[in-house]
Amino acid sequence: MSDGVTGAPRGAPPIIGVTSYEEPARWGVWIREAALLPASYPRAIERAGGVAVLIPPADALGGLPALVRRLDGVVLAGGPDVDPVLYGARRHPETGPPQPRRDRFELALVRAVLDAGLPFLAICRGMQVLNVALGGTLVQHLPETVGHDEHGPAPGRIGRHRVRIDPAGLLGKMLGDQADVPTYHHQAVDRLGTGLVPVAWTDDRVVEAVELQGHRFGLGVQWHPEDGDDPRLFAGLVTEAAGR
Repeated sequence: MSDGVTGAPRGAPPIIGVTSYEEPARWGVWIREAALLPASYPRAIERAGGVAVLIPPADALGGLPALVRRLDGVVLAGGPDVDPVLYGARRHPETGPPQPRRDRFELALVRAVLDAGLPFLAICRGMQVLNVALGGTLVQHLPETVGHDEHGPAPGRIGRHRVRIDPAGLLGKMLGDQADVPTYHHQAVDRLGTGLVPVAWTDDRVVEAVELQGHRFGLGVQWHPEDGDDPRLFAGLVTEAAGR
């Protein structure tokens, strides 16, 4: 564990940074731009024994190495579509509007996290950012590819589907060879980034989870564990982060 200068003090709960949205929001009499994160993320981290810290997008990237030194783990949260220009593709009509500030920040954050060897869990958009950061590409609109909308059943509604899991990987050791998971996405991994290995799939062969080879805890899942009732992924991240 840390000596108090980096990460959590010895014996304290590990500090888990979570990326966030930057959107207009309303509270009280105010309508202002805000750093936002669904409460399900910090609650899941807290239930697993960690302390959640919000990481909003920023223009200044020089401080990222110092930031990750003060964290014990990172969750790359879900959110809007990654700009396809970042993986050399033309924009599909169903791809959402670009958010260059968040994209630029999170791609740099991923690289800082990897350089530091920090444990991480990349969720939905987070898994896609991870893949793009490592040179991979994305399927921009799954219904065109798989012929159905079961991965994202309706706007604003979480669905469920079953995934098959490689039992030999980190994910398989936590969840077994299959799981029913909460899902809400219309994009997915296409060409895998360097060092990423697929470890879970749906019956339509969409890659639903990846692991980073050689990383102590480098896991991406396409589903939304924070919106489910299975705590094992967050528990695994927090346990690994506590051993930093």
